Amino acid sequence: MSRADHDEADIEASRAPLMDHLIELRSRLMICVVAFIIAFIGCFAFSETLYLFLVQPYVVSAAFHQMVGAHGHVSPFSLILGTAGLIPVPHVDDNSVRLIYTAPLEILFTKMKLAGLGAVIVAFPILAWQLYRFVAPGLYRNEKGAFLPFLIAAPVLFLLGAALVYYVMLPFVMWFSLSQQIIGQGVAAELLPKVSDYLNLVTALILAFGLCFQLPVVMTLLGLAGLINSELMAKGRRYAIVAVVVVAAVVTPPDPISQLMLAIPMVLLYEVSIWCVRIIELRRKKDDAATA
Repeated sequence: MSRADHDEADIEASRAPLMDHLIELRSRLMICVVAFIIAFIGCFAFSETLYLFLVQPYVVSAAFHQMVGAHGHVSPFSLILGTAGLIPVPHVDDNSVRLIYTAPLEILFTKMKLAGLGAVIVAFPILAWQLYRFVAPGLYRNEKGAFLPFLIAAPVLFLLGAALVYYVMLPFVMWFSLSQQIIGQGVAAELLPKVSDYLNLVTALILAFGLCFQLPVVMTLLGLAGLINSELMAKGRRYAIVAVVVVAAVVTPPDPISQLMLAIPMVLLYEVSIWCVRIIELRRKKDDAATA
């Protein structure tokens, strides 16, 4: 029996009535909902700690800004290493880092939003596994082998993008914001970000970078579907670079450093995507030669 016949036999054996599929879908959705609720409760219990963790890049930027003054300069590596805790951070006065809230329930809603984001991240392995278990019976054997690596690669790349935001992007954004303050001649235009606005900024940047870092996953899936090939991607490299620069200019703050921080990794990820599609093509040719 050929490999195609084995695949057809596996799928035929996994066929079930529509009602059975709906019952299975309901049970797996219930598991996902329960996992999300448990993760949400746990994240909400530590929401204050999580928020303080997210504010740390702001604290580091304010510390170095206070040390060098409004018109001073600090090494980019100091901001990155300070946020990562690899070098000591200058002492910060109690009034140097202040966030405000202007609505009575703003803190509560911010904690709930933070808990929801954390719950999705914490419960993602369970959510992804339930998704895989539901769709796996309808996949061929080779498709099952290809589906699992994407479930692993997607969150890993997303976390890499989030780490780039936290350790590199946020310190520079907050440093840039602090450097725009105007203090003198009886005027004080100070940075006093709202609690919710700061979380919105962090969330927007993490989502933007995390989704942009999915480029190899998307391109590889398109290559598996036969919609693109490595030769086409290599020829369109210059257009891809232009598109990357445009995307970086749209989703990042309006300063060249931030845009380069996103554009350079995306260009590298595009090159990685070309090699991933090329490997898929080589494997496809090898399989075709084996079955010929």
